[in-house]
Amino acid sequence: MKIIAFTGMPASGKSEAVNLAKEKGIPVIRMGDMVWEETKRQGKPLDDKNVGNIANCMRKKQGMDIWAKRTFEKIHSLKKSPLLVIDGVRNMEEIDFFKEKLGIDFLVIAIIANDLVRRKRTLARGRTDDSKDLKDLEERDRREIRWGLQKVIADADIVIPNNGSLDELKAQVLIVLGQL
Repeated sequence: MKIIAFTGMPASGKSEAVNLAKEKGIPVIRMGDMVWEETKRQGKPLDDKNVGNIANCMRKKQGMDIWAKRTFEKIHSLKKSPLLVIDGVRNMEEIDFFKEKLGIDFLVIAIIANDLVRRKRTLARGRTDDSKDLKDLEERDRREIRWGLQKVIADADIVIPNNGSLDELKAQVLIVLGQL
C-alpha cells in the first residue's frame, strides 16, 4: 500500500486535495480528527483555541509524533487499498515516524499558497475550528510553524502550488494521484 501524506499551512488547499482523493475512492485518515476526538474526550468545544491547545499540550506531554502514532493505529482499521491518504502532517517527528513504519511506501505532498490567498480562504470557508479574527489566524500560523510545519513543506517529495482556482488545484492533484 502506498500512503500519501498531504501537508501545508492552514487554508492552503489540503482539504480540497483530500476531498478529491475521497471522490476517487481513496481511503483518507485526517490527523486533525485525532485531535478533535481528544478535544471532545476532554469535554471541550471544538474551536481553534481548544483544538490548538490540545494538540500542543499532547505533543509536549507525549511527544511531537503523538498524532502520527494515533493515526497509524487507524490505518490498520481500514481495509487494504493500493493507496491511502493521510491529511495534516505537521512536523518532522511525524514524518520520521511514518517513514520508519512505512518505508518507501510513504510520500509527502505539500500544497502551498501565499498568505493573502490563505487568509481570504479561511475567512470565507467557515469551518468550526477557524477564527474570523486576523490575529487568531496569524497565531495559528505561528503555532504550526513552531511545530515544524515549514520544514515538512520544504522537505516534501512533491509540491503543488495553489494560488489559483479550485479547478486548477484539482487538475494538478489528479495528475499526481494518477502517477501514483
